[in-house]
Amino acid sequence: MATRLDGRQLAAEIEARLSRTIAERLERVGRAPGLAVLRVGDDPASGVYVANKEKACARVGIASHGAHLAAATPAAEVLATIRRLNADPAVDGILLQLPLPAGLDEGPLLEAIDPEKDADGLHTLNLGRLLKGEPGPRSCTPAGVMALLARHGIALAGCRAVVVGRSILVGKPMALMLQAADATVSVAHSRTRELAALTRQADLLVVAAGRPEMVGAEHVRPGAVVVDVGIHRRPEGGLCGDVRAAEVEPLASALSPVPGGVGPMTVTMLLVNTVVAWCRRHGLDHDLTDLVV
Repeated sequence: MATRLDGRQLAAEIEARLSRTIAERLERVGRAPGLAVLRVGDDPASGVYVANKEKACARVGIASHGAHLAAATPAAEVLATIRRLNADPAVDGILLQLPLPAGLDEGPLLEAIDPEKDADGLHTLNLGRLLKGEPGPRSCTPAGVMALLARHGIALAGCRAVVVGRSILVGKPMALMLQAADATVSVAHSRTRELAALTRQADLLVVAAGRPEMVGAEHVRPGAVVVDVGIHRRPEGGLCGDVRAAEVEPLASALSPVPGGVGPMTVTMLLVNTVVAWCRRHGLDHDLTDLVV
């Protein structure tokens, strides 16, 4: 039976650390950390995600400064909102909730976010910092995966890791973080030939393909650690990941569940980025260094 990589439990532990970090420094700063989640349009899934992020902020003592703009909002107005949040001294982190409504290009809007307030780690400058091994906010999902692996004592130095997926959001930063931890990394994607032959070489398999139940027993070497980043709603109801968990669980030494694995960690690392930015702005130390890969 595979070890369960429990993201919910770890997220709760990290939230407790964040609460203490904020409480111990609040008097010196004079205000709570502030996170602004900017939502444009009425995508139902985005509404759920934003609500979850705001609830998580409330649990640890982060003030929410979000804005919800109509789907028809012109790009210039969205840009003006981002610039207002950049200039707001009460805001330490900004996240532009994706996807955006049709007609809005996310690229220029993400680039407009102050890199020091980039809570999602997606600004070009921060991706460059990751590439060079320099400090800066990290992309939340891969950072959450790294924290989950560390919490369960999974050694990465010298291991063979395969990342399935090459998005800027997960796949590419995931590969860079694993390389920085001294893993030997291959990145696979939709054009990879003989995918199963490659993934069966992996000691660690991270699946972020965005395709429901794409990876099964034929892709997994016995004893491998498997991290399932995907989450999808089945037409008949219920959720699934990118991995056929029932097939893989008997083979894997460890497996992240869906839901309850990587998802809670993504939200928690958003909070970590915000609190670290708050401390940095006010010249305060913190005990969150182990989470800032």
